[in-house]
Amino acid sequence: MTPAEIKHLIMQGLPAAEVHVSSHDGTHFEAEVIASSFSGKPSLARHQMVYATLGERMGREIHALSLHTLTPDERQRQQSR
Repeated sequence: MTPAEIKHLIMQGLPAAEVHVSSHDGTHFEAEVIASSFSGKPSLARHQMVYATLGERMGREIHALSLHTLTPDERQRQQSR
């Protein structure tokens, strides 16, 4: 899998999300997902929402995925610091 493919899958499942995916080795990936649908949800629920977009690829084609999940408001506050 490539970062672009993972981004596409996440965006299919969370169409209003802003998604950034990177990888240094093509096996371990990092993703930042910003979505208003995360509002009011704890980190675990947010991660589960992202994992659901990737389905069985997790643990197979995607061996490791580090997630950073934010709402647009959280992202704005983070950038204001």
